[in-house]
Order: sequence, then structure tokens, then C-alpha cells
Amino acid sequence: MDLSRLDEYLDSADLDGYLLDADSTDPSQYYLSGFDAPDPFVTLYTPAQTAILTSPLEYARAKTESRADAVRRLGDYDYREKRAEHGREQARSMVLAEFLAEFDVTAVGTNRRFPLFTADSLRDRQVTVQADPDDVIEEIRATKTEQELAHIREAQSANEAAMEAAEAMIADAEVGSDGDLQLDGEVLTSERVKATIERTLLDRGFALDDTIVASGQTGANPHDSGSGPIGVDEPIIVDIFPQSKTTKYHADMTRTFLKGEPTAEVADFYETTKRAKAAALETVEAGVTGADVHDAVCDVYENAGYPTLREDESTETGFIHGTGHGVGLAVHEQPQISPDGGELEAGQVITIEPGLYDPAVGGVRIEDLVVVTEDGYENLTDYSETLVV
Repeated sequence: MDLSRLDEYLDSADLDGYLLDADSTDPSQYYLSGFDAPDPFVTLYTPAQTAILTSPLEYARAKTESRADAVRRLGDYDYREKRAEHGREQARSMVLAEFLAEFDVTAVGTNRRFPLFTADSLRDRQVTVQADPDDVIEEIRATKTEQELAHIREAQSANEAAMEAAEAMIADAEVGSDGDLQLDGEVLTSERVKATIERTLLDRGFALDDTIVASGQTGANPHDSGSGPIGVDEPIIVDIFPQSKTTKYHADMTRTFLKGEPTAEVADFYETTKRAKAAALETVEAGVTGADVHDAVCDVYENAGYPTLREDESTETGFIHGTGHGVGLAVHEQPQISPDGGELEAGQVITIEPGLYDPAVGGVRIEDLVVVTEDGYENLTDYSETLVV
């Protein structure tokens, strides 16, 4: 990995190092340390070396599995004696101050998630702790290496298998007497489709905390995960964003399906959204901004007569979210494809996910995952766009 940007930040801010205090679910902690641990540990980066401070429980693994040049444990600084005299939290902060002193560090930068107690206790011990509002590590993470791209491609392959399983359930369903879809003699619900998605992913070594299978009126809320029976003739948004249990990298994809006959409104939602996505993709290349890509989507929707937040900040229908976001160790990370989106760089992995929403109609969203290149993009998504199944 190239951490020259981090070195530049430390130099410009006159800091000795960058400090993180979190477990490995913090993407920047995992990225910087290369260590997967369920409990919080400390990573110190300096231009000369990277060091980890951890509990005795994780010490042996940290030495063999992390990227750190040096690994220390709490006991190396007489933690037990300090805890007996000062209590657990104060003892840990005293140990942390000694850990920093060992590496000649008296001033550190850190990200927005850094614990306030840790920061205050270090300041009480004359260590400068400075917040990094731009989150330089997240900026570095945004541009992927070839290895990272391989991990994301693997995640997207699993994602497409899960989407195929979900689409097959909807396509194989029959219309019940009450207008709900039925499969194998039972009502087809969002929960049943989600369970199939999760099983498909687990079989491939992937998992997700949640997924979206939202039909009818629930699909008009972009982040409603969906619940209950799925009806005939109504759009069904399926949004899957799995994470590898091994590499920790994500994928992200959305398709909208319908069993039955779409209304004219739903059909126009879908065709207009396809055009909006195509317009966004035509705009993507290194050097343009995320705002430029978002504007291309808004142009299509507004020209078709649909409201957008760009046009009306108070609208509750139409295009009511950003166009996309970065994907990597976090499912939502830099860069932003939105009104605030900055300049895109080659190697960034982003989603393009326009959508239209109206409780009277339902919701439609189509999302692809792409890599920004110098003169365009590489689409990592190899999945058809078909509304009626």
C-alpha cells in the first residue's frame, strides 16, 4: 500500500505519528494494521514504522498476522501494577503514553472515531492529539490496489449469485388468490427472499448485516429493508451489499424486479432510471467530480419531469438521494457521488445507483459497481437489467 499521503499529512501538520484505537471493524484500523481482532487495540503509524499495542490475548496473533513492524502488549509496561493502583482505564492510558514515548512520539493525528476518553487522557499526559477532519486514511483507502480490486471482484461475483437466487424465487412465484405471490405453497415474503440471499452468500464465505428486499409502498423509502408479503404487479427493490469473511471487502448491487404487469408509471420509472444510470456512466472518468456525475443523473430525471433534491430540497418523491459512493472495506466510503463529491481518481471503486420513489407508485433503483479509470470506467457488474421476471 502507498502511505505517502499519510506521510505528507503528518509532515504538514507537524505530527510524529497517526494513532488509532479501535477494533478491526473500523475499516481504517484494519487497513493500517492488517490485523483482525474483535476487541479494541492501538495502532501507531510513523514514517519509520508501524507499531501495535494489544492485550496478551491477541499478542501472538498480532505478531504473526499484522503488518506491524513492532508489537507490544499491555504487560510490557507494567499494566497489572498500574491497574491495581489506578484502575483499568487510567492504567491503560498510562501504558499508552509510555508506548508512544518508546517510539519518540509526542504529537499524533487521528480520525473522527477516536475515543474521547483516550484523547483526553493522553492530553493530560502532555501528548498532543489532533483530529484529522479530512480522514487521510479514508482518502488513501479510496484508491484501490490490484489486490483490493481482486477482492472486490470476488465479492461482486458472490453478490451476483445471491441476486440470481433472489430473482429466481420471484420469477418462480405464482399469484395467490389474495394478490400476494406464493412459492411452494407459501406466501413469498421479503423475509424468505432475504434468507435465501443470506444462505447463498454464506455458502460462498460472505455475510451481510442486512439486505433490502422492499416491495410496493415500502420500496418508496430508499433505506426501508422491506418486510411482509410481496404482491403481484408491484416493483421489488433488491439491494445486496455483502462483505467477505476473509478479506473484509464489500460489493454492492441493486436490481428492481416485478412479477406481473407493471403500470405505466412503474415502467416509466424503470426506463428513465436506466437512462439516468447510462448518463452517469458516460460521465465517469478520472478528473471529473462526483458532483458532475450526480448532475448527469439529475439532468435526466428533471428533463423527464421528475423532481430531484437538486431542484427542490423539500421534495419527498422523485430522486431523493445521492447517485453513489465508494465501496471497499466499508460499504459506504469515499468518494461521494453527490452534490458534495470531489474529483474522482483512477482506481476508485464507486456505485452508480439512481432511483425514483413515490409511495403511490413504489420505488425503482438500479445500481452497478464500477472502477474509475483514466478515460472512463470498468464495470464490475455483470448482471442483466430486467424489470419483469
